[in-house]
Amino acid sequence: MNNNLKSDTEKPEVEFVEDIAPNSDRDVSSSIVNDDADDFSDINEKKVLRKMDLHLIPLLALLYLISFIDRGNVGNARIEGITVTLKLTEDEFNICVTIFFITYALFEIPSNILLKKIGRPSIYIPSIMVAWGIVMTLMGCVQNFGGFFASRLILGICESGLYPAVSYYLTHYYCKREMQFRQALFYGSATTAGAFSGLLAFAIAKMNGVGGYEGWRWIFIIEGLLTIVVAICSYFLLYDYPETASFFTERERKFVIWRLKNDSNATTSSAKLIDNTDELEAFKAVLRDWQCYLTMLIFIFNTSCSYGISLFLPATIKAMGYSNSQAQLLTIPIFIVGSMCTIVQSHFSDKLGVRSIFIIVDFIIVIVGFIMAIVGQETGQYKVIYGGVFLGVIGLYSGFPGIVTIHANNLANSNKRAIGMAFQCGFGNFGGVFAANFYKPTKLTLGHSLELGFSTMGLLCTLVLVFSYNLSNKRNLKALENGEFDDVSDLEFFRMGDKSPYYKYRL
Repeated sequence: MNNNLKSDTEKPEVEFVEDIAPNSDRDVSSSIVNDDADDFSDINEKKVLRKMDLHLIPLLALLYLISFIDRGNVGNARIEGITVTLKLTEDEFNICVTIFFITYALFEIPSNILLKKIGRPSIYIPSIMVAWGIVMTLMGCVQNFGGFFASRLILGICESGLYPAVSYYLTHYYCKREMQFRQALFYGSATTAGAFSGLLAFAIAKMNGVGGYEGWRWIFIIEGLLTIVVAICSYFLLYDYPETASFFTERERKFVIWRLKNDSNATTSSAKLIDNTDELEAFKAVLRDWQCYLTMLIFIFNTSCSYGISLFLPATIKAMGYSNSQAQLLTIPIFIVGSMCTIVQSHFSDKLGVRSIFIIVDFIIVIVGFIMAIVGQETGQYKVIYGGVFLGVIGLYSGFPGIVTIHANNLANSNKRAIGMAFQCGFGNFGGVFAANFYKPTKLTLGHSLELGFSTMGLLCTLVLVFSYNLSNKRNLKALENGEFDDVSDLEFFRMGDKSPYYKYRL
């Protein structure tokens, strides 16, 4: 044990090393490796990153694009007459929208635990995708409220595993400083989905009457079949973890694993400790961690607003006096610009290594946008409403990758990160429950006002999070300077995880 750490603030020499292989049975006390002899000066890191981006991100973005289309196409189906055909009241329709988010939220943590147990993303992710594709296709055949309710409930269960699984999956390839841009490329597809869904619904709705089916039924059927086809292709295109990824050379594979092992905060010695905490211990650590609840709340306030927009934007635009087709098409530029802003912002966030300031600015943009929407709604200025919603989408979608990344970056080990990210996404997606009930056809101002309130709360929670991280970092530094941890062993520091005084929260 190094006992000469007193008031100096020199950077510790040892870093937390996480078990890259998800199913290791090694004991922590024996999981000590020494990477001092590793020399990767012959490896071009940028080339390796480009290779990972090419082989991973496009397919993952496509999967999430389809996922977001499948969960949000109910908004397109609404203006194509699903409520009329199924004789749904406004409350019944909102119940069916709401139940999706309840099951979606409840099953995200179990799904990520199951993924950890199976250890094969290339099998697990396409399988759940086939399942929800079948449900989506059959949704085009429902005849009443009960059938629509049941299909939305099951769809939530099946789709729940994708986002937390992919978010966790990316942490096995990319370092923390690289995560937000890749999250943005992945999540940006959701923003694009808003545009693509409107265009696709516009085209498919022209099939109204074909085969005796209404246009809204064809929206579900065709998009469901598309999901199944892409899922089957994914079995052959998706990779597992770096140890077995065939697009790496053996040397590149070792380099990627080495990078991840050395991408964390420090303890106090030259030994590298590998994380093998079990799922139950990690789950308890998540429940005891204050930051998990705060980042979950920020997630809720963001998703409540973003789902509110994606679900009800076509109906909101239609209420301005546009036809169904015009309303579908007018959603496209909003989501295209939102997607572009998401990617550009995340690039600079990764480059600067800062998340919080961008999240704060994004919430401010959202607040301004919904103030504009409220003013426009009350004064009948539809251009102001459209401009306000435009700003809302830019702020909400641009801020989301940072919200996920700042949480992932501040969870110290692999198992805790897997469960912590599922915790944030799972309970955070209860925001969709609120969103499903934000907007009523005759009370659009109320919906805009609720969006304004939730985005304001998101801003306040972000400010509290930043203040708390700064305070914790200062307390840890002071404790080290005062020698309060001089008698603590390296193994004990490691077991503390992100509660170690050497752990520095990243803003």
